[in-house]
Amino acid sequence: MRCEWVDSDLDMIDYHDKEWGKPVYDVQKLFEMLCLEGMQAGLSWKTVLKKRDFYRQAFYDFDIEKVAMMHEKQIDHLMQNKNLIRNRLKLLSIINNARAWQQLSQKQSMVDALWQFVDHKTQVGDYAVYHDIPSATHVSKSMSIWLKKNGFKFVGEVICYAFMQAVGMVNNHTRKCYLYHCKA
Repeated sequence: MRCEWVDSDLDMIDYHDKEWGKPVYDVQKLFEMLCLEGMQAGLSWKTVLKKRDFYRQAFYDFDIEKVAMMHEKQIDHLMQNKNLIRNRLKLLSIINNARAWQQLSQKQSMVDALWQFVDHKTQVGDYAVYHDIPSATHVSKSMSIWLKKNGFKFVGEVICYAFMQAVGMVNNHTRKCYLYHCKA
């Protein structure tokens, strides 16, 4: 049995089984997931997951240096792409966040900076059902405040908590899920 949020969609099953809750320490993957979680604002993860490959194509596989060099005319072009969520502010936030990421990277490792919020180890949840899992925590609020202070967009506390779960900073597989006993 899997977590209740997983439906019969094969992409969702694959994401749950192979990615969600598994620790990520790769800079580019962390950047990608932070951006994609921002795209999810007001939508379902399934919607974003179905478009993930198109985002990778549009944003140079989330290569931070290349994304930071993008300009508004490219966003005009991407706004015509039906395979993306055509929200101008969300698309612009990816470029903005790449630039903010670059700035912070000059001072510190972004992997360390993000993982510091969980003392560099996965926080393990213990929930009977998915609906018991909070949408945000004091830790995700702290991360959100820090990211916003450093110029990031679409990084509210709910988005940050979803990000933390996605990259294994928080592992919230529920007790009924077969991956519950495989926690970090």
